[in-house]
Amino acid sequence: MNFDEILCLIGGFGKFQKILYVWICVPQIFLAFHMLVSVFTGAVPPHLCRSTWPSAGSVTSLNFNLSLLSTTDDLLSCTTPLNHSGTVALNDGHPTGSCQGGWEYSTETFQSTIVTEWDLVCDNANLNTVGSAIYMFGLLVGAVVFGSLADKYGRRIIILVGLTIQTVFGVGAAFAPNFYIYTALRFMVGTSISGVIMNAFVLGTEWTGSKERMLAGIITDYFFGFGYILLAGVAYLIRDWRKLQLAISAPGFLFIFYIWVLPKSARWLMTNDRKEEAWELIQKAAQMNGKPITKDLEMCQVYKIEKKTEGKKKHSFIDLVRTPKMRKQSLIVFYLWFANVLVYYGLSLNISDFGMNIYLTQMIFGLVEMPARTITLFTLNRSRKISQLAFLAVGGTACLLTTFIPSHLSVVKTVLAIIGKFGITASLSIIYVYSAEVFPTVIRQNGIGIGSMCARIGGVLAPMMYLLRGISPHIPMALCGLCPLLGSALTLLLPETASKPLPDTIEDVEGSNHSEEDGRVIETPLRKVDVVCSRRTD
Repeated sequence: MNFDEILCLIGGFGKFQKILYVWICVPQIFLAFHMLVSVFTGAVPPHLCRSTWPSAGSVTSLNFNLSLLSTTDDLLSCTTPLNHSGTVALNDGHPTGSCQGGWEYSTETFQSTIVTEWDLVCDNANLNTVGSAIYMFGLLVGAVVFGSLADKYGRRIIILVGLTIQTVFGVGAAFAPNFYIYTALRFMVGTSISGVIMNAFVLGTEWTGSKERMLAGIITDYFFGFGYILLAGVAYLIRDWRKLQLAISAPGFLFIFYIWVLPKSARWLMTNDRKEEAWELIQKAAQMNGKPITKDLEMCQVYKIEKKTEGKKKHSFIDLVRTPKMRKQSLIVFYLWFANVLVYYGLSLNISDFGMNIYLTQMIFGLVEMPARTITLFTLNRSRKISQLAFLAVGGTACLLTTFIPSHLSVVKTVLAIIGKFGITASLSIIYVYSAEVFPTVIRQNGIGIGSMCARIGGVLAPMMYLLRGISPHIPMALCGLCPLLGSALTLLLPETASKPLPDTIEDVEGSNHSEEDGRVIETPLRKVDVVCSRRTD
């Protein structure tokens, strides 16, 4: 009897699982804060070089024209136009020099950002982009490191370690004395984000019955989307970047009580031959769900667990590509992670093109995510495969169509971009659920870890994608359209996993046994297990 059949007996989504989801979902709000806070803390307000103002008094008193700042060009913000005598001149055609007198920044929208504090403009503007890339690289590193550690030490401990790192280094970033220390601290926060997101999702998946399993990804994503919206309000109320960074980080200390309430994964314990701990958790879950297990069934289950864990061997990420069917499915899933995140952040980084208040723009993009995540609740139970390819097709087609819309039809382009964001957000919610069901238990965390690593590569490349505007303004959106469409086609090659038991071993995926020495396939008939769910009485 496999673990899915045990869940059928004790309840696949009873009181135990509902309480577990409370502990899993609350941190998602703060994860969204950390992921998106740079939209505000790294914002570049209108600014100008002090040397461009003939009267020093007008600068020090900050009585400059804000409407001029909002439309200022590089002549005023980054250079000092010089006449032939070396005095400041604002007439066109004069040679220019670099800004020597520092910058003045508009405080109309922000009291301060990392840009205004450390003058990350003009020649130093690339540092802001580098800082964002380093943070995303932290997510990549965290996906690799914490994915492997979770398979070795368990989901629960990695979640606790991740929350600790996120809180301590997040608070530290609020007191960073310079940009370089700030970037290093944000890098550490990024590593923790991957560890918490992946393992919270997997922990929920492994405790949930097959029919309700999609909730493990969708509900947590829903809370992430709520954090997306809530951040706009928090940032609107707190305009100073240090106070904002502290406000989103300090509440993390409250998660210390997770040490006593967050359970381990019984499925992981069974797979790692820790059957006594697993059985204690199964009994606790059964008791909380009002479906206690009888003594006879208990003895039968312990015997089954012992039989299942006999001859257990170690697995690594190499097993993801060792056998043909597993290799094909792994590579496709890795590409889907990459394409989804590349387009997701590619669109999210383009919010300034709306030409509206930045807080309102953030709110709109957050609101778009909510129906996108909601609709998957109605489609996933029918088909993981069709849902994945359909939303990829919708998102990709909408983005690709924007390249054919004339620039003066800005409203049409904006509507298409919103549809694209809708499709890719829904697709991103699905890939969490789908990939967890494609990979077997013995290498599931490795698979999701490498998938998340591929996603973070997409996140790192997303801002760089817009550098291609210098070649053609249509290239970024064309890529945002073509990548999902290719992913939609590749999804046709993946199996359907809706309402099916999670595979526990690579043999479950391949439908055959594999020789460890040479990788040869030895065909054997699959053992038919007794399905007790159909005989369960409520």
